[in-house]
Amino acid sequence: MPEMAKVILKLGDDISTDAIYPGRFMATVLPTETPQFAFADYAEFNAKLKSGEVAPGGIVVAAKNFGCGSSREQAASTLKGWDITVVAKNYSRIFLQNSINLGLRTVICPSLEAEEGDELEILADKVVNRTSGKEFPTEPLPPARQAIVDAGGLIPYARQKLVEMRKAAPAAPVAPQIYN
Repeated sequence: MPEMAKVILKLGDDISTDAIYPGRFMATVLPTETPQFAFADYAEFNAKLKSGEVAPGGIVVAAKNFGCGSSREQAASTLKGWDITVVAKNYSRIFLQNSINLGLRTVICPSLEAEEGDELEILADKVVNRTSGKEFPTEPLPPARQAIVDAGGLIPYARQKLVEMRKAAPAAPVAPQIYN
């Protein structure tokens, strides 16, 4: 499904989970509360998020190894809370898995060229920078992982599969009741 959005933040290499969701806020773990601390140490950007100056649904672009550092899943949930899509050249393994489990949209685009303010269109096999006119191929997630993201995360995916299994299972025969 195509998605068009504006680049709201451009970052470089090795953006750690501590930069995304600083450790001093680890006492706050509820997904409804974590978004307020997204990029808290990037004070200007965080203020723009909280004031509504940056609308939910934007794109954060990054270079290599986005989400390195600790395995805190709050780094992914804080971004999902703002409905942010992350487009990076690559991701740390644990951050990518946390993102999939939480349903955060991540796009692997090794040759991406984009600046803050650019309009990007995300297609199944490429990212099109509508501002520059350039196209960049993406590396898709394996189908099973993409299905989890599309469902909204691992828990919604598991619920969906259980419902499908129940609908597909034949009705259990009802044993006759014998009364004395």
